[in-house]
Amino acid sequence: MTEADVPAVHALERALFPVDAWPEQMFRDELSQPATRRYYVAEEAAPEGARIVAYAGVMCVQPIADVQTIAVVPEREGRGIGSAVLAELIAEARRRGAEDVLLEVRADNPRAQALYRRFGFTQIHMRRRYYRDGADALIMQLPLRAGGPAAPAGEETE
Repeated sequence: MTEADVPAVHALERALFPVDAWPEQMFRDELSQPATRRYYVAEEAAPEGARIVAYAGVMCVQPIADVQTIAVVPEREGRGIGSAVLAELIAEARRRGAEDVLLEVRADNPRAQALYRRFGFTQIHMRRRYYRDGADALIMQLPLRAGGPAAPAGEETE
């Protein structure tokens, strides 16, 4: 992700997460910290030019990496894009020497939870009422110390 991507990413963020959307400046602030953060976009060709269909970011402060965000536009779900960007976040965590990757996922989002489980994440905690609408968050962890999985087990459906 580059600074030029931020307006399009923020528009997607507002559409995909209307209650919990990050402010546009937060994306800019995250990009300004390359020593500890890395953000990606996935694009597809469109008649009007490349269109962002997914974005994701990870923060790594050794020994922990934390998935900050991951999103795929609904009309492109189930095509392996979520798996590809998650695999890249995990690879980045490894490159930065992380021992574990953590993330929060809505307790009412079984599709995302299934994606994370395919990569070897397990639930380690729950944060009650974590999201603005009162939904709980599951805290999930992927250990990397023993060379944990780099790709999901089984077929990619996200």
